[in-house]
Amino acid sequence: MKKLLSLFFILLTVGFSFQACDDTKTYAEMLEEEDNAIEDFINEKGIKVISQTEFFDNDSVTDVKKNEFVQLSSGVYMQIVDKGSDNPADTIKNNDLVLVRFMEYSLLDKDTILSNLTLSYLVDEFKYTVSSSSIAGIFTEGMMYMAYGSAVPAGWLVPLPYVRDKARVRLIVPSKMGHQSAMQHVYPYYYDITKYQIYR
Repeated sequence: MKKLLSLFFILLTVGFSFQACDDTKTYAEMLEEEDNAIEDFINEKGIKVISQTEFFDNDSVTDVKKNEFVQLSSGVYMQIVDKGSDNPADTIKNNDLVLVRFMEYSLLDKDTILSNLTLSYLVDEFKYTVSSSSIAGIFTEGMMYMAYGSAVPAGWLVPLPYVRDKARVRLIVPSKMGHQSAMQHVYPYYYDITKYQIYR
C-alpha cells in the first residue's frame, strides 16, 4: 500500500510540474494576440482604415495626408504612398523580375527585423508569376530569401494590381498572408516597401 501511495504522489508531482511548465498558447490565443497587435499599431500610428468600396470609389488610391490604409478582403491593410510610373503600361506583368527595397517591422516584438534601405549594394529580387488560378512570387536573392526562403509573402503581392513600376506602399500583413515564419508563429508584420522596381 505504501508503494502504491508513493507512486501516486510521484505521478501527482510530475503532473503538476508539467502543468506549471506549459506556457504554450492555443492557436486561437495566438490569433487574438495578433488581432490585438494590429489594432494597437493602427491606434498608435493614427491610421484611418477605409473600406474597399471607398478605395475603389477613390480611383484605387489612399490619402497619405489622412494616413489612410485600405483593409482588403485578404486581411492586408495597404497604403499607396506613390503609385509609381505615370505610364499606365508600366505595370508588373507575368515573369517580370521585381527589385524591392523594404523595411520589415514585427508588430508583436515592436522592433525592426529586416531592412535593406541603408544597404545600397543589397536589393531583394523576386520573379512574379501569374496563372489563370493564382499569382506567386519567388525570391531569387536578397535578405528575405536568406531569412525566410524563396516564397514571397502573399501580402507583398496584393498591391501589384494597383501600382506601377517604382511604386511605394506600406502594408500591415497578418500572419496568414506573411512568410513561412510569420504563418508558423502567427506573427503580423508592418512593411514599408519604398520601391517595387521592374528589372528589365
